[in-house]
Amino acid sequence: MPQHIQLELTIPGAMRGRRLDQVLAELLGEYSRSRLQQWIRSGEVTLDERLPQVREKVMGGETVRIDALIAEQTVDTAEAIPLDIVHEDAELLVINKPAGMVVHPAAGNPAGTLLNALLHHDPQLAGLPRAGIVHRLDKSTSGLMVVARSLTAHKRLVDALQARTVKREYLAVINSVLTAGGCIDAPIGRHPVDRKRMAVVSGGKEAVTHYRVEERYRAHTLVRVQLETGRTHQIRVHMAYRHHPVVGDPVYGGRLRLPKAAGAHLITVLSGFRRQALHATQLTIEHPVSGDTLSWHADVPADMAELIEVLRNDARGHSSD
Repeated sequence: MPQHIQLELTIPGAMRGRRLDQVLAELLGEYSRSRLQQWIRSGEVTLDERLPQVREKVMGGETVRIDALIAEQTVDTAEAIPLDIVHEDAELLVINKPAGMVVHPAAGNPAGTLLNALLHHDPQLAGLPRAGIVHRLDKSTSGLMVVARSLTAHKRLVDALQARTVKREYLAVINSVLTAGGCIDAPIGRHPVDRKRMAVVSGGKEAVTHYRVEERYRAHTLVRVQLETGRTHQIRVHMAYRHHPVVGDPVYGGRLRLPKAAGAHLITVLSGFRRQALHATQLTIEHPVSGDTLSWHADVPADMAELIEVLRNDARGHSSD
């Protein structure tokens, strides 16, 4: 059973001006700072009855309450889950992840993840951090991911991601008609009220998204998106911030948008699209050992292909409007 932690303490006045996570790590030495930071970010820590920021400076005298769960330590197991392997060599794998597959096991998804599938495909991956996974896609986002198969490849791929030399391109259908592409440079952090969501916030982490128009429809646009950074939910947050959210996004998508005089089939497809219409279509890296530049492409899956075709046919049918 998970361990339920309930604590209440008062911050000493002598700690005035210090960061909250540092203060808690010093006062609660039995818990790591990373665990305390996780509790703060997930809303399990309150400071004078409000949700604080990890780096927030304390005044001294505040009341801190912690109400958190520590999950039991589990060993990740190998599961015979089919993988769509686009490329495989001694140093890395490239996977075309389907929508609906979670990348890492967590409290709500302890099994059936990409990590479990990778351990079955290659048991040696158990010796690498997170079974060689160096980046992630949201559960409902499909597309290409690179996985390391050696410690050397793992380090070099992580370094390449941090240096922004890994090129990742996505296709997304958005709720808006764009006239041109652009760049969104807006910092992303936890939503100030709903800690399960991300948002554009002052003091957030740098986030840069480039996009260009691929096709225009009557009320929607197919865009090609390139990430310069890799923040949680970055494309979804940035597009919603610009008032053209990704179609089907259950968190940031807003209300269903239909063109005038939409046909029954278009209405059915749009209203029935229950995941974000977002696909990682292109991945380009420098091979971590050979140094060769390698690039892979994955077509959009069947559900997005149908959505795009229906929108395209609707636009053709109203081209004289």
